[in-house]
Parts: sequence; structure tokens; C-alpha cells
Amino acid sequence: MEKAQDMAMNSINKSSSTPSFLGLDTPARVFQKRCQDWADLPALRHKKHGLWQTVTWQQYYQHAQSVGLALMNMGLRQGDGVCVLAENRPEWLYVDMAAQCLGMVGNGIYPTSSPKQLQHILLDSGTRVLFVENQEQLDKVLEVSEDCPELQHIVVMEREGLREFMHSKVSFFDDFLKQGEALVATQAALFEKGIAETRSDALAFLVYTSGTTGAPKGAMILNSNLVFQLSLATEYLDVAVGDKSLSFLPLCHIAERMASVYNPLAAGLIVHFPENASTVFNDIREVAPHVVFAPPRFWEKMYSQIELFMRDAVAPARWMYRTAQSLGAAEVEARLNGQSAKGTGLIESAIRWLAMRNVRVFLGLQNVKTALTGAAPVPPDLIRWYLSCDIELREAFGMTETTGFCTATPKGGIRLGWAGIKATGTEIRIGQNNEVLIRGHNVFGGYWNMPDKTLEALDEEGWLHTGDCGEIDGDGYLAIKDRIKDILITSGGKNITPSHIESLLKFSPYITDAVVIGDARKYLSCLIMIDLEHVAKYAQEHQIPYTDFSSLTRRPEIVSLVQAEVERINAQLARVEQIKDFRIISELLTAEDDELTPTMKLKRKVIATKYADLIETMYRA
Repeated sequence: MEKAQDMAMNSINKSSSTPSFLGLDTPARVFQKRCQDWADLPALRHKKHGLWQTVTWQQYYQHAQSVGLALMNMGLRQGDGVCVLAENRPEWLYVDMAAQCLGMVGNGIYPTSSPKQLQHILLDSGTRVLFVENQEQLDKVLEVSEDCPELQHIVVMEREGLREFMHSKVSFFDDFLKQGEALVATQAALFEKGIAETRSDALAFLVYTSGTTGAPKGAMILNSNLVFQLSLATEYLDVAVGDKSLSFLPLCHIAERMASVYNPLAAGLIVHFPENASTVFNDIREVAPHVVFAPPRFWEKMYSQIELFMRDAVAPARWMYRTAQSLGAAEVEARLNGQSAKGTGLIESAIRWLAMRNVRVFLGLQNVKTALTGAAPVPPDLIRWYLSCDIELREAFGMTETTGFCTATPKGGIRLGWAGIKATGTEIRIGQNNEVLIRGHNVFGGYWNMPDKTLEALDEEGWLHTGDCGEIDGDGYLAIKDRIKDILITSGGKNITPSHIESLLKFSPYITDAVVIGDARKYLSCLIMIDLEHVAKYAQEHQIPYTDFSSLTRRPEIVSLVQAEVERINAQLARVEQIKDFRIISELLTAEDDELTPTMKLKRKVIATKYADLIETMYRA
């Protein structure tokens, strides 16, 4: 562990200046100050049994302090590994901040991970104490714990199903917290000392990549990376102290870690945790957040909710919605072209205002001041739809290796297909093969215990080689075209960026995901995953019988439905980019399947191998 720690501290991509926020140079010290200054203000809210429970900033600090002292009492010290395996909840943050305040190395594991994936991260990170959510996660850990010699203790957050359970390595979070609370009276100074000893150049935590190209790698996020991002948060967030957010993306992903832990430290957001993953859309309606960051898939799902609702709505409601959309189309195009829209009559304006207001309230987006998306290409028509609802859905670009945010679209500056302009203090240029290169204090310290991979990612001048191809226009806007390794070269020598085509396909309410095929082929084809909710609704409306998901995908009427969607998209593409044939995947894939990462990204190599025979049927003469 010391070797990796040394790599982080001596990272070649850092300049001599030290980032600071509020005059402080580590996130632990910022956390301490914010909890003092905002002591009685709400910091976190968690929904339990249908009721929202509030945690103030002072209580947030006290819980982190208690967890930290309990960890120290178990013998953990600076550099020791602490891990969380749980859905989003306040306890996740207590453990995360406790570890950072004491210089321990925290990390998180996706709750959907298999025992084998869990074992890999526990071994690779050298985790000594693991916090798990419930019996389901505990069972996975116990299955592999004997093969993880450094794992000393497991702390379970929920007792359901485990009240009579006894194991020498297992305790429960409420008891663990009480133990720490008892230590505060005599050892609080140890926690304060730990915060005082944190260093800007030290390792804050590990974020494991989602593994689209192999085993997950532990990206080393430094304290300086986090403080730099804290100082930039208000560049792309239009928020104020007391504004609300909802934490629903996996906390072990860098984007949600920044959104739920660090943006609140920067701006005073109140973070809300849903009761469980299935209640997110209802909870958004309840919370009505001021800031929402999510990948395009989430925003597409919100759009689809409206489309589904309107299919069952009464005729006057459907008329009002479609009329409002039509009236807003010209204004949207004018905004995108930087022009002033022609005014409409009083009645037309009232219809549009009322209809779009109802849409925003239905979705829980009536208070949104900052709506951001990234992590995947965004269908242009999705941006247009949200603009028609008076929601400016702005694109951002970032990676685990850039500690999240790197570029963002400025307010009022949407350009379709462009991911905004670089953050202050960040350098971006285009290298060989049109690769996007990034340098700055947001660039990580390297990969944990993987010096060779670190040298591949970071060159001698400190530039991060992202693996993305892109371009920068005259105004400094960055466009990400695709992953370099994913670019297809047809047998005719044409270069194709599949993600653009896939994003257009995924905007269809009937298509959840798509994988374009065509490398060294005469033409492009596609594997398509249908959206069960919308396609099932279509089958019901058209009295199409089916027995299960697989049978639904084989119905001729459904194949024709998807064919019509493909043809609609083809009309928007150059001839060489058009899809000549497609197949519908007959399995309903989830994050537990090998084809998808925990962040629901398709693993192209796995798809190509598993469905090789199906792909070949599209190229037989």
C-alpha cells in the first residue's frame, strides 16, 4: 500500500501550487469548517418507512467522528483500507468522511457486484474493514472472506434477518456507532489531530473503474484533486445554501461521489437519500430538487414517463401537450441558434406555460436550476425536448481520472453535440489520433498498484491520455466523438463513430440500448435491446399476445415496430452510417449480467463474443 501511496504523493501531473478552498487545502479540513459554520442547518435527509429524517451538519460531523474513533479503536491507522458495499444512504457518507479525516483509504463497491468482483476489489485495495448494507451483501462477503486475508472485520448496517446471527468477524452498525460515541468523551482530540495531519498531496480514496475493458482498476483520487473541484463547483452549479439534491446514482462512481459529498461541501446542498432504488422517481416528485445530475439514460426515462402518461391521458390533456410542444419548437431552435424567438399570442403563451408547468411538476423538476448530463452521448432531440419544457439540460464531460467534472456547458450556452468549455485551471488539447488530453489539479494520482497502467495514462509532461477522440472549436467548446478503441472501420475504409448512432437509437421510447456492429464489414448492423415498459404497453394497445420477454422480442409486430424506429433514425444519417440490418436481444439484461457494467454500460467485447452467431446472421449472403 505504501508504494501506491508514494505514487499518489509524487504524481507527475501536479504543479507546484496547492489548490485551496476557503483557504483550506484538504477536504477533511473543509468538512470540519462547514460542519462548524453550518452546524444547525440540514445536511442530509433519508427516507425511512415513508418519512424523511434530517441530519444536521453538526450531527453529520459527530457521526463521522464516532465512526472514525471506532475504526481507530480497532487498530486502523493512516493508509489502511476501509470499504463500503451499500446503496446510497447517510452511513455511506459517515464512513467515507471518517476515513478521509483520519487518512485511511476508502473505496466503494457496487451493490450489484458478484462475490468474485467483490473479492477482486477487497484483495486489490487491501481492505481491512468492510461496511455492508444488509444480509444479501453479507452473504456475498462471507462467501469470499476466507480468501481475503487482510479483511479483519465486517460491519452490517441493517439487522433484518440477522438478529440471531453470530460471527467472530461481524458486528452491526448501530453498536459500532455507539462504541465510537462512547470514545468521543475521551478521544475526540485524536480525530481532530487526524484532520490536522491530512496532507494536500495524500491519497483521499480509491474509485474503481467500472470494468468495460477488463478487471476494474483503482483510480487514486488525491486530496488536492478534491479541493480543486470544490473551488470550481459554482462554475457549473447554479445553487444556493439550502437547495436540494437527490442521491440515487451509485456512490462508488466518481460522479455521484462528487455530487453527494463534495458539491454539498462547496455550496450547502441538502442531500436526500431515497428509501430504495425503486422509489427514485416518486422521491424526486416529493423532493423537487434544485440540482440534478444524471446520465442520458435517466433523462430519457423521464421523457418516456411523459410519453407513456400522455398515451393514457384524456383527449384535452393530449391536445394541450402536443400544442405546447408545437408552439415551443420554434423558440427552442431559436435558442439553439442564439437568436430571439418570435413572440406568440397571449392564449398560445398561456397554453404552453400551463402545459409545460404541469410536465415539470409531474416529473418533480419544477424547482430545477441546474440540470446536467454526461457519461454518454446525448441525443439532440432529448436536449430539444427538455428545452421545450423550459429546462436547460446542459452537457458535461469528465472521467474517474479527472475526479469528475472537466468541462461543462455554460448556462445559456447549449450547443448540440458539444460538452461545454474547460474548467478554470484545466488544460485540454487534442493529441495524436484526435485523442483528448487533459492536464490540471483535477487529474488523478495514477492507478493503485498498477505503475504500468499509470504510465500509459499519464505522460511525462503530466497529460492524461483519455482514450476519447474529440475536437475543440474556436470558442473552446469540446466535443467527444467516441472512445478511440470503439471507432469502427468498415471494409470500405470508412471511419464510423458508433456512439452517435446508438444515442439516436436510444432516444426512441421503444429502445433501451443498442450496439452498432460493422468493424471490417461491408455495412453496419445493430443489436438492440427493447424497452420492456413501452413495448409491453404497445403490445397491450395492439392486442399482441406474448408470454414472456423473449417471446415479446420475437413477435413480428414488435420486429416491425423496431424496424420503423431504425428507418426513422437512418433518415437522419449519412448513407455509410445507416443500419442495414438489426437483431433484437431476447434477454432482459440487468447490471448483474456480464454484458453490462454496474453503471449500465454495454461491454462491447462481451456482446461481440456472446452474440457472435446472432451477428453473423446479419452478414450471410
